[in-house]
Amino acid sequence: MVNLKGKQVSLRALEPKDLDFLYQLENDTSIWEISGTLKPYSKKVLRLYLDNAHRDIFDVKQLRLCICDNADKSIGLIDLFDFDPKNRRVGIGIVIARPEDRNKGLGAEALTLLCNYAFSILDVHQLYANILEENTASIYLFEKMGFQKIGVKKEWIRTNNGFKNEIMFQKINSHA
Repeated sequence: MVNLKGKQVSLRALEPKDLDFLYQLENDTSIWEISGTLKPYSKKVLRLYLDNAHRDIFDVKQLRLCICDNADKSIGLIDLFDFDPKNRRVGIGIVIARPEDRNKGLGAEALTLLCNYAFSILDVHQLYANILEENTASIYLFEKMGFQKIGVKKEWIRTNNGFKNEIMFQKINSHA
């Protein structure tokens, strides 16, 4: 069995108690570029989302988990998206909410836990991540975790300041 608990963090399903955390994070305009968000979310919409968060990844093609510290305080979110069981691949994304919680190994541990889950339980052959070219912290994290750069999508993400390149990273399950 894959454990979703590490030394510093654990991953758990979203709960109704996460509404305020989700509201804060989803409405943080500083991360809208990476999340593709175009407008604020209301608590009503997020409550509906939480009501459906229990749905199976094979049905909705995504899984969002809350990253919690040892005190069960929500510190971030980690997602599997565009799940493709036929081709055994899935995208992965992560955000640690507060800057003061970054660069402490929390994201690396969360990423390790979810990669192990995806490879062992979901039996995926590969994981991929799309990272803005200027996001050096995420690039460093994913490379450190064994993801390899496989290409650059030129002028892929439209922002207020023009278009930005996005780098695609991939990790192949060598045991599959």
